[in-house]
Amino acid sequence: MTLIVQKYGGTSVGSVERIEHVADKVISYRNRGHDVVVVVSAMSGETDRLLGLAKAIAPRPSPRELDVLLSTGEQVTIALLSIALDKRGYASRSYTGQQVHILTDSAHTKARIQEIGDKRIRADLEAGRIVVVAGFQGIDEHGDITTLGRGGSDTTAVALAAALKADECQIFTDVDGVYTADPRMVAQARRLERVTFEEMLEMASLGSKVLQIRSVEFAGKYNVPLRVLSTFEEGEGTLITYEEVQMEQALISGIAFSRDEAKLTILGVPDRPGVAFSLLDSVSSANIEVDMIVQNIGRDGTTDFTFTIHRNEYDRSLELVKARAQELGAREVTGDNKIVKISLVGVGMRSHAGIASKMFRALADEGINIRMISTSEIKISVVVDEKYLELGVRTLHDAFQLDRMPASIKPINAGFNSVSAHR
Repeated sequence: MTLIVQKYGGTSVGSVERIEHVADKVISYRNRGHDVVVVVSAMSGETDRLLGLAKAIAPRPSPRELDVLLSTGEQVTIALLSIALDKRGYASRSYTGQQVHILTDSAHTKARIQEIGDKRIRADLEAGRIVVVAGFQGIDEHGDITTLGRGGSDTTAVALAAALKADECQIFTDVDGVYTADPRMVAQARRLERVTFEEMLEMASLGSKVLQIRSVEFAGKYNVPLRVLSTFEEGEGTLITYEEVQMEQALISGIAFSRDEAKLTILGVPDRPGVAFSLLDSVSSANIEVDMIVQNIGRDGTTDFTFTIHRNEYDRSLELVKARAQELGAREVTGDNKIVKISLVGVGMRSHAGIASKMFRALADEGINIRMISTSEIKISVVVDEKYLELGVRTLHDAFQLDRMPASIKPINAGFNSVSAHR
């Protein structure tokens, strides 16, 4: 029998009726002769509800206690899904992260998986059971409950698939695959038959909400076949795979964006070695991730330093940077939390010139001013005022004709008659 690990997100299990639907879907795969391990999120809105309860008591609740609270959401879902499976005559067993022994580090609310125990799961599979595991959570070496951060259930599913050497990991969500752009924003967005791990990693890191970045990292590192599918519609979804060198790649695979951006600028910092470290050390020590960085050297022996962070970290970062900038003798600290990031992603960039100039020209023609630019081998990101987000995405989608299937790419038959065919 082939082994599939399936993950169902919050919208997929958002009500009792949807949990019943998921149970039927899981059983349909079981009846095709597959062993199935299911990873589920909390019911949609539940994590935010629990977080709201905590913040109603304390604006900054203890991270340890927050993890204890937030982990209960998934525990409800695994029990309800197991009950639904049992009702249909299919033996199942649910497990929390602690029971499976998903060992993580101790970074509460942002923990990383270090080890997964597979003995109990394998024993249940051998006994013919469907196994249901709580996503998003684990346990550290001290026995404390930890959570993996937003989207952590994707990471749980891929990590389990890697540990169990599953034939495929399927991420079921409310969309039927990975699109060239958010179809809610761009009506002409096209579903991609497949993307490379490298492209998907960039899209996830740049704001695409389809997959969580750590799950893509896991899948790529351990060569786990990964597929994005819809819970509510039948279809082949999108396969995330390694690049096939014999296949001519599309110039641009997709457009990703992030609404949750903010930037800080420190003006007039003395231009000497160690300044960048001094400014960012206090931010990184607070476990705040820095994204784009731009440094401009002036003629008066000073430098201006700008970097972006998640909008939720804006106030805290501004407080930390102002204190450090004063110590360094900087002239001024300014901030802006009304910006967004738009990114073009595609492995085809490696072999084609002129992508950046075409992107900048298209935005300029629409009067969209670029505030920051960042590039890598397969992506170009720009920061613009948030009021231009939708116009910017649509403009670039049209400019690069992403609604059309590239002539060199033929649709891939990704039918699911045999999971092992996709390894």
